[in-house]
Amino acid sequence: MRTILNIIRKEFLQLKRDPRMFAIVLLAPVVELIFLGYAVNMDVEKVPTVVFDQNRTEVSRDFLQKFSGNRYFEFVEQVDNYKDFQKAIESGEAWLGIVVPYDFEKSIERNETGKLQAIFDGSDGNKASIISGYLQKVISNYSIELLDLKMKKYGRFQTPISTVEPEIRAWYNPELVTRVYMVPGIVGLLLSVITLILTSLAIVKERELGTLEQIIVTPIKPIQLIIGKLIPFAILGFVAVIVVLIAMTFIFDLPPRGSISLLFFSTFLYILSTLGGLFVSTISKTQQQAMMLAIFVVLLPMIFLSGFAFPIENMPVIIQGLTYIIPLRYFMTIIRGIILKGVGVSELWFQLTMLFGMGVLVLTLSSLRFKKRMD
Repeated sequence: MRTILNIIRKEFLQLKRDPRMFAIVLLAPVVELIFLGYAVNMDVEKVPTVVFDQNRTEVSRDFLQKFSGNRYFEFVEQVDNYKDFQKAIESGEAWLGIVVPYDFEKSIERNETGKLQAIFDGSDGNKASIISGYLQKVISNYSIELLDLKMKKYGRFQTPISTVEPEIRAWYNPELVTRVYMVPGIVGLLLSVITLILTSLAIVKERELGTLEQIIVTPIKPIQLIIGKLIPFAILGFVAVIVVLIAMTFIFDLPPRGSISLLFFSTFLYILSTLGGLFVSTISKTQQQAMMLAIFVVLLPMIFLSGFAFPIENMPVIIQGLTYIIPLRYFMTIIRGIILKGVGVSELWFQLTMLFGMGVLVLTLSSLRFKKRMD
């Protein structure tokens, strides 16, 4: 135990000599949380729209008014020819283009189906799909209004029929704001970056500084060295989480709804797996090599396959299978569940168990891989 404590003391002394490290641990997570929290926003509002009204009648103006008076659309330009219409979409000035044909009013007056053209910028399929839903909703409401006006005009009244009207409520995120869902995930992402990058340099740094030779000639067991280097970075990880949670509570008004103790316990289990950077450190020759392995082999797959930004359910079946070996997948479910839903162990026992198993496995592999000799 004394050996491990001496290694921990040595690590903190090294950190003390590098004040920039404390700035990275304490300040960088808050700055990144603010930037990412406001930047990562998939909500689609105020869709820039270009209009080419060939009809130019009271009917077409009334129809277009349904869009300009809607909070989801914003007319950025009304053009007089198709060339300018196409240019507005190609340049990215408009995401949606609406063309009202010459015979739009006549079709409505004849009780025929009115035709119009809607062109989307489909380079972002998800955004185009959302805009399409907004567009269809506006057109559907306008069609219902037209039907009602026509029937009243001819003195007809609709026969009452049975209908179903849902009363929709959104739990945990009533306003359906993307930021509410993404910010807790950013906490897990920042924790991964801090612990993984720092630990990936732990042992290889000793090799480059020449101190690894001194460690090798001492009666230190591999497991003692691994644990001694793990604990300081685990403490730094906890400090970063506390700082980020405080910032998240006061900046984004997202206090954890669930148990804080469970949140910290799950964080500890996750840190065990992310400190697998120690394993990367044991197989690397230089700090540059360790950094590249940690980022491209471990960190990027964790981000892409964890469900942080892309729903796992939408991935191919084979890729979904690979996500089960990604620790961040389980931590994302845990941290979002605790912060947003206030769930407990009974709902998260599987994720907690998987994190514990992965942490033990990574710690074991790191200690077995480390050899008390120079290669």
